[in-house]
Amino acid sequence: MSSRPRALGPLVALFTAGYLAPYLLPTVVGRLSAGLGLSPAQAGLVGSVLLLASAAAGFTLAARVERLGPRRVARCGLLAMAVGYGSAALTASVPLVVGGAVVGGFGSGTTLAVAASGLAAQRDPHRASTLGLLTVSATAGALYLTLPHLGGGHALPFASIALTAALVWPLTGGLAGGSGRPAAGPARGGEGSPLPHRRSGFVLAAAILCWSMAQNALWGVSGRIGLTQAGLSEVTVGAVFAVALGAGLAGVTAAGAIGSRLGRAAPVGAGTAIIAVCVLVSSGAEDLPAFATGEILWNVFYPVVLSYLLGLAASLDPRGRWAVLVGSASSLGVACGPVTGSVLSEHAGYPGMGLILCVLLLVVAVPMTAVALHTSGRPLVPGSVRRRGGAPAAVVAGTTTAATGLVPQMGAPEQEVTEIPVPSRRRADRRAFRLARPSDRG
Repeated sequence: MSSRPRALGPLVALFTAGYLAPYLLPTVVGRLSAGLGLSPAQAGLVGSVLLLASAAAGFTLAARVERLGPRRVARCGLLAMAVGYGSAALTASVPLVVGGAVVGGFGSGTTLAVAASGLAAQRDPHRASTLGLLTVSATAGALYLTLPHLGGGHALPFASIALTAALVWPLTGGLAGGSGRPAAGPARGGEGSPLPHRRSGFVLAAAILCWSMAQNALWGVSGRIGLTQAGLSEVTVGAVFAVALGAGLAGVTAAGAIGSRLGRAAPVGAGTAIIAVCVLVSSGAEDLPAFATGEILWNVFYPVVLSYLLGLAASLDPRGRWAVLVGSASSLGVACGPVTGSVLSEHAGYPGMGLILCVLLLVVAVPMTAVALHTSGRPLVPGSVRRRGGAPAAVVAGTTTAATGLVPQMGAPEQEVTEIPVPSRRRADRRAFRLARPSDRG
């Protein structure tokens, strides 16, 4: 990846377009069930297929975005979104809807791969990811307020995602075109460079897969919980979701303002524990106050923790490969969420499903927190330690909670030392003598 950060605006727009389908998952699954006569499990399966296609695109393109060209890849992804989701909106045939969802999901994953790799190259990946989450939350919240008033059926959610992709297309002109060749050699972190921090990266990817699956198992059936268990109307449920996503905006804004002051471990660990409690409350809701409380508090902390997880993944590799892989693992978990939620709710009921998901979240919080602690600070490179104070400096660098992007990692190439010409001592003494003589005369 090029050392020069890419323009942030197009990347945030791509992030918004790629993430919009997962954010609209409850209304997509609910309308597929009501409009096409599918059972809840069948509708959840369609949502899972869509998100599996998105995850497959991310895994496929994790290390290829720079070589293929970000602009070219982004435009292919947006085109697939527009064609896939648009065709799904225009037909009532279940096989054609599923096919369009698969094509659109692959386009969403392709778009997200470009956005994730570009955001990882920013000077502050956490703040860049936070801005993307702010934008997609605002967009999804506006759609949750608008769609119930425009009519029923599955067409509107799919059409809105396709329209978003079309609106983002002109912004891809700000992305690099790509030359079809690796951006740099292995020594500079180019195409052939090994994937760094493999153990931490794989642990984080596995944990976030389970984390996302638990989140979206509830998110995929939240609409049905509000409609059936809590006895609310679709307009009321949509308003709750819009308020929840609006509260999520406040949470993400706070996370962006706090940045790395609290480190990454505390927001990830404590935030996941709070989310687990919210899942328990929301799944057992039988009226509006309980349902709204669980959904709103949950959506306050979910994007906060997600922003720190995305920033953590980005810090593992400045080329963005771990950011794409971890994001794809998250999409895979999201894909398994609707089916998991539907199966658990059918066999254990909504409260039983919530209890199982709560325990799962508490379990996966442990390895994610461990990775955040392990990667929160790394020693300086050997030459830097010698130039900056020896062993004490190494101890401070190894224990600090500063962002890893600000501290050179072990094994990183030495930075060049620029020689600064210094005048000889005799010449400096003569200059000092001339400056001192006028005062001697006084």
